[in-house]
Amino acid sequence: MLLRSLCLTSALALTAGHAAAEMNFNRIASFPVVKNMAAGEDTKRETSPEIIAATADGMTLVYTDSPLGVLGRIDITDPANPKPLGNIALSGEPTSVGVLGDFAIVGVNTSESYTAPSGSLQAINIKDGTVAASCDLGGQPDSVAIAPDASFVSVAIENERDEDLGDGRTGQIPAGMLAMVDLKDGALACDTLRLVDMTGLAEVSPEDPEPEYVSINALGETVVTLQENNHMVVASKDGDIISHFSAGAVDLEGIDATDERGALIFTESQAGRLREPDAVVWIDDNHFATANEGDMDGGSRGWTIFHKDGTVVYESGTDFEKAIIQIGHYPDKRSDSKGVEPESVTFATFNGTPYVFVGAERASVVGVYDVTNPAAPVLKQLLPSGVGPEGYVAIPERNLLVSANEKDLIEDKGARAHVMLFEYQNAPATYPHLTSEGADELIGWGAISGMVADKDGIVWAVNDSFYGFQPSIFKIDTNQTPASIVDVIRVTRNGAPAQKLDLEGITLDGKGGFYVASEGRTERLIPHAIYHVQADGSIKNLKGEFGIPAELAAVEKRFGFEGITKIGDTLWMAVQREWKDDPADHVKLVSYNLETKEWGAVHYPKAAPATGWVGLSEIVAHGDWVYIVERDNQHDHRAVTKKIYRVPASEMVPAPLGGDLPVVSKVLVRDLLTDLTATGGYVLDKVEGLAIFEDGTAYFSTDNDGVDDHSGETMFVNIGNIEPAAN
Repeated sequence: MLLRSLCLTSALALTAGHAAAEMNFNRIASFPVVKNMAAGEDTKRETSPEIIAATADGMTLVYTDSPLGVLGRIDITDPANPKPLGNIALSGEPTSVGVLGDFAIVGVNTSESYTAPSGSLQAINIKDGTVAASCDLGGQPDSVAIAPDASFVSVAIENERDEDLGDGRTGQIPAGMLAMVDLKDGALACDTLRLVDMTGLAEVSPEDPEPEYVSINALGETVVTLQENNHMVVASKDGDIISHFSAGAVDLEGIDATDERGALIFTESQAGRLREPDAVVWIDDNHFATANEGDMDGGSRGWTIFHKDGTVVYESGTDFEKAIIQIGHYPDKRSDSKGVEPESVTFATFNGTPYVFVGAERASVVGVYDVTNPAAPVLKQLLPSGVGPEGYVAIPERNLLVSANEKDLIEDKGARAHVMLFEYQNAPATYPHLTSEGADELIGWGAISGMVADKDGIVWAVNDSFYGFQPSIFKIDTNQTPASIVDVIRVTRNGAPAQKLDLEGITLDGKGGFYVASEGRTERLIPHAIYHVQADGSIKNLKGEFGIPAELAAVEKRFGFEGITKIGDTLWMAVQREWKDDPADHVKLVSYNLETKEWGAVHYPKAAPATGWVGLSEIVAHGDWVYIVERDNQHDHRAVTKKIYRVPASEMVPAPLGGDLPVVSKVLVRDLLTDLTATGGYVLDKVEGLAIFEDGTAYFSTDNDGVDDHSGETMFVNIGNIEPAAN
């Protein structure tokens, strides 16, 4: 395979100017599906877009929402401004959907139990929600596919196993099967139902096939994945089995297979890892692609192109995962399971180029591959998706790609589930903003928190406690597009990774080293502290450690230092939220004089929260001003406060701790909400980094929480000259 990273693609496009005829997919809109709930409904209920389809004119999207038991509809007449069309209530759990004319063809699961599976295939009028036909399938449906010539429908009858029974192994009856129903004059002909027995085929649990996904080619052949059985079946329109074969295994090298340590170390291997494919799609009449998610024993972290005779034409191996690692989307907590977990795959031809789109569920990334040569796909882009991409629909007639992202984090006060739209444009790629592609070694990264600008376009950034066993300082070159992580310094004590750190701020010491601020958390024995890190990453015991004084320790709370900057001989740290002695909506800017060893503080008046809380996340001294980032803890359309303020440096005169503190004044510099939605995504909650170069050019960054209950998206954005205009 020719692995062509997005970063190279973007860099070439941008450096060549907009005259270059390079086509790219760029996100243009994000639709929170909670907006499809009717007035008066409990919007705190989980809602989840999973499998998605489009009407023939490409103007309406239809998606399954299992938690709500509905079909959701979205008007994309103006794709940059999608509008809610409401939900259609169903008689059971929708599992998959296709669209034929005015009707959604929907698999509906009505199973009472694992041992008594049931379900139907329904034709539902998209406009008014009426059920035109309902075919009893005799089992629990999963994937649904409509033949390209609209002559029949194939349904994977999974009859899924109880994962809490028998150690979650297959071998639980009743077995699954393939169902086929003809379409006559665009209507379901239930009396044509035929069931294809697939028992006795697989090497793994041949008595209990569990069909997962189906796709139909122009010849009327249905390919079926038996995920847990690690098997593939190709059947004719009449239900005859044409071929079947094991999905096989992959030897994985250079992976992270351990999640307990909170570190990105790609030196491990897994031999003979079963593919256990989930989604499958034909790319022509002889070849299909699989997303090898895994489930029971496998998951090969990549995707594969098979010939329908079982020959492996292309195997991504770890290349897909490594490309994801480079853009900071690697989900470390899934290392011991299935890594980035490719789950979905679709195919479409745009402007004469055939593309396979591979969705990595846990990395929340869509890989765009040019499959002009099925034996040598070329990775063109990695697109940022919402949390947990599940289904895709391509609308090449309108130059659109749509992803349905199923994870709704409402219970964890996180981002809601979204449908995202991408447009195929003659324009530079807008993502990623930051990559480690091109570094001398594979550099995994994430959870970027504090930043500081150096000379020659270099920014230094730290990661936070998510990577507790790998505290790091990243060297970022902003002279490249996208910005490039060119090196990493590991923070150590006595030659080992420094422990009990939550790095949230960094500033230069003027001698080639750094001062870093660590946010404490007493119940986890993480101290609130400042550390002096040498150029090689080492912290000198005692001499390089500055714990907070007793006056601060007596009033400390969990939310501590969230940034650090240096003015002369004085370090200034922003405390994120009020401590025990602070007035409401006032937080401390704490000072520490490196020469006198004296501590002090001033009060900063932060915004009152509309919902949740508002705190500080960065502090940067530049010229006559000190710049402060204020943010709330709200995501997406609920976010209010993501702002940069400045404080006159002349007012940064610390008073002794324990008494009344002077209150500094502030002036709004920039509201970041527009910047945070400039690439078509929803507002990310954690604006945590700000770096300002000598000429006033400023960058802000967001913290992706180590891709844990997060989309993994990191924004690293040049917002131009931040200095106030001259009078």
